[in-house]
Amino acid sequence: EAQLVESGGGSVQPGGSLRLSCAASGFTFSANAMTWVRQAPGKGLEWVTTIFSDGASVKYADSVKGRFTGSRDNDKNTLYLEMTSLKPQDTAVYYCVKNSGGPNPTNWYFASWGQGTQVIVSS
Repeated sequence: EAQLVESGGGSVQPGGSLRLSCAASGFTFSANAMTWVRQAPGKGLEWVTTIFSDGASVKYADSVKGRFTGSRDNDKNTLYLEMTSLKPQDTAVYYCVKNSGGPNPTNWYFASWGQGTQVIVSS
């Protein structure tokens, strides 16, 4: 059974930076694309970034492009989200998600979720 444990959240002032980590276990981490999803207070889920299995291809939501960097270390079974130039609207619970569904990205779905880590951006 897949297990995903996020860490690294916290409170930061606007313009600051944070690095989130997600430790994965219970599945072949290097075989799966991974995604970061966030949920702001009182709002729905928002896709942030997907990191393909080899880490060479990364897709971003327009809202974070140029400020966030998704990466992974397949030797350490760990996913990362480097967040810079943080804005109050980045305040959310950030979830690490395992993608499943085979090699075709159009068939992917969110198979497993972590418990989330809270990020608060406020002065």
